[in-house]
Amino acid sequence: MSLRFSANVSWLFPQLRALPARLEAAAAAGFGAAEAAWPAGCPAEELRAAAERAGVRIVLLNTPPGDQEAGEMGLAAVPGRQAAFRQGLATAVQYAKAVGCPRIHLMAGRVPLGADRAAVAGEMETTFIENLRYAAGLLAQEDMIGLVEPINNRITDPRYYLNTPHQAAAILEKVGRPNLKLQLDLFHCQIMDGNLSRNLETYFPLIGHIQIAQVPGRHEPDSPGELNFPYIFELLESLGYTGYVGCEYAPKGDTMEGLGWLRTYWESRRLQHGGTNKAAE
Repeated sequence: MSLRFSANVSWLFPQLRALPARLEAAAAAGFGAAEAAWPAGCPAEELRAAAERAGVRIVLLNTPPGDQEAGEMGLAAVPGRQAAFRQGLATAVQYAKAVGCPRIHLMAGRVPLGADRAAVAGEMETTFIENLRYAAGLLAQEDMIGLVEPINNRITDPRYYLNTPHQAAAILEKVGRPNLKLQLDLFHCQIMDGNLSRNLETYFPLIGHIQIAQVPGRHEPDSPGELNFPYIFELLESLGYTGYVGCEYAPKGDTMEGLGWLRTYWESRRLQHGGTNKAAE
C-alpha cells in the first residue's frame, strides 16, 4: 500500500497568485489531490472548474478565520463568537459541497488578546465542545468529516487554543461524534511533544488527516531537520493509513524542483509494488 499525498495550494507554488493556477501546477507535479486554507477571493465555481480541468480532487478546506484584522484565526473555541462560527461553518459547508470536498478543518482560534490562557481555558473548552457538537450535526447531513488541528504555541502561534494531540483527543472524546477526527500536522506535533512514533500509534484511530513539514524550518521533508520522513512514511503504511498526507510546507525554492523527495517515494513504491504510483489515485 502506498500513501496518498495532497498538495496544500495555500503553501505550495507561491509564485502563482491564483488558486486555480496552483491547482494546475499541482496536477503537473503529479498530485491527484489538493487542500487549501479558506479560499478567500476564489468563487467555488471557479475552483471546481479548475479542479475538474486539472483532474485534482479538493480534499480539505478550513472554516473561515473570522476577523483577521482583529487578530482572529478561527472561531470554534472563542467565547462570544458562536454565532459567527456557525455562520462561517455554513459558508464553508456550502463551498465544500460546491467543490466536492469531504473534509473541513474546524479552526479552534486564539486565546482572546490580553486574557490569561489558564483563566479562560475552561470557558474556551466548553465553547469548543458546544460548537463541535453543532458542527458534527451539520456535517453529518452532508456526509462530511470535521477535523480539529493542534497548532504549536511555541513557534507558530503563541495564542492558539488547541496545541497538542492529547488536548485534542480529550476534547474529541468529550464531544463523542464519529464524524469528528484529528488533523495531525507532524510539524506542530514534533515541536510540542516529539515522540512521533508513539503519538501516531496512540492516536491513529482518531486521525482523519495528516500534514507534513520538516522541523524546525517548515520546509520540504528532505530538507535538513529533525524528522526522518522515510521512516515516518513506512510507519504510516504499516499502520494502514489510507487518508491523505497533506504537503503543508514553505518551499525553499521552486516548488517543483523541491519535490525530489516525493518522486523518490513514488519510484520506490513503484519498484516495490509494480505499476504507477501517484500522490493520489
